[in-house]
Amino acid sequence: MTTTPDGRPVPPPLAGERETLESWLDFQRATLETKCRGLDDEQVRRTSVTPSTMSLLGLVRHMELVERNWFQRVFAGRTVPEFPADAGFGLDPAQGLDEALAAWRAEIAVGRELIADASLDDVGRLSPDEGKWLGSQEVSLRWILIHLIEEYARHNGHADLLREAVDGDTGV
Repeated sequence: MTTTPDGRPVPPPLAGERETLESWLDFQRATLETKCRGLDDEQVRRTSVTPSTMSLLGLVRHMELVERNWFQRVFAGRTVPEFPADAGFGLDPAQGLDEALAAWRAEIAVGRELIADASLDDVGRLSPDEGKWLGSQEVSLRWILIHLIEEYARHNGHADLLREAVDGDTGV
């Protein structure tokens, strides 16, 4: 496997559909983790612009909940805790970066396990309210993977700005 200079896995340019989707998702996950690398608990709690309360630590917590929601609840049909009103961006004063990253990585591992033997055409189910905006309560694993790539990419843009505000690092 080829990696970027900062250690992120480069998605293979000639892979099949499944490997391409999973590789790009892993690349986006690694990008979020890279944005937090080398920072202490105080630094990952910093926000960039008021009135936003978004922080790198909040992004990691949010993506932990996103992983749980899409793979456990929607795809596997498991009952999981409701998404909090703050969408996971709120900070637990006792939780630091190491704990947040461990919880996030654990959710990634569960998600990988749940989809390991699934087809991209296998279907998960949204709630009726969620299905209204999409026009369907059913979503394929393919759709879920693409959505997660999009969600990580969007939040990694936020992470770029948050990291730059902390120490000037713009990175890739």
